[in-house]
Amino acid sequence: MGAAWQTAGLMRLGVVMLPTDPWPETVARARRLEALGYDHLWTYDHLSWRRYRDQPWHATIPWLTGVAAATERVRIGPLVSSPNFRHPVTLAKDAMTLDHVSGGRFVLGVGAGGPGWDATVLGGSQPGPAERVARLGEFVEVIDGLLRNAEFSYRGAHYTVDDARMYPGCVQQPRVPLAIAAAGPRTIALAARYADMWITYGVETMADHSRRLDDACAAIGRDPATIERLYLAGTVADEGVLASVEGFGDFSGRAAALGFTDLVFHHPRPDDPVWTEPEAIIEQIAENFAQRG
Repeated sequence: MGAAWQTAGLMRLGVVMLPTDPWPETVARARRLEALGYDHLWTYDHLSWRRYRDQPWHATIPWLTGVAAATERVRIGPLVSSPNFRHPVTLAKDAMTLDHVSGGRFVLGVGAGGPGWDATVLGGSQPGPAERVARLGEFVEVIDGLLRNAEFSYRGAHYTVDDARMYPGCVQQPRVPLAIAAAGPRTIALAARYADMWITYGVETMADHSRRLDDACAAIGRDPATIERLYLAGTVADEGVLASVEGFGDFSGRAAALGFTDLVFHHPRPDDPVWTEPEAIIEQIAENFAQRG
């Protein structure tokens, strides 16, 4: 992925769209965001999610496939898929196929997953933090192996893969880019080893965690500049990021100074208690910051 994905050395911008709206509205919004010059579109990979649990919520992989077919340039991906209900073999096969459907525009975002409905819906006990981190390590290792190889086997504490086949392979080489959400020492070390992109959020920790990623890369002899850095804005701690063009510009400038290459925010929603900004901010940010062409 690397610098070739950046435009004129400037920060790339992306939007999170929830998979909850009627399909014609989703297609129209995705095409509009692409036309405005946004670089990537993401959606959450859950079976149900927080305050939307009893509202419409579409399956992530078919949703992304439809968005890929409806657009031409913009990158797409889940933010993020986790082992809570995903198996690395089926997820890797889906990622490979989406890479073909999108013409090489797919980015696979992965993370450890947290407690909640996704962790319990398939039955069994809910893993604790240490087990989730250990499971993610194998999850990423298996996905990386599958996406790089036409034939792959693996045996670990959490996953066994018996002679999987991954033909015809990915459009993007050596594989679909991996974007890994990481905050703790073990997951940041995992990102340093495997990630093409690192995902984080939280204004109070972004600088410290970015330095930790640098240190983790140095420990294994990897150039930290080879990892793109995505900041997900729009949490409670980021209040005001979308309040004005000036505020957005100030925040994106501070993020860029810390080495972040990508900034993603949630599309405003009139029915949501958190993302309540006027929808016009989408056009205003695009007009001032998005790179067209």
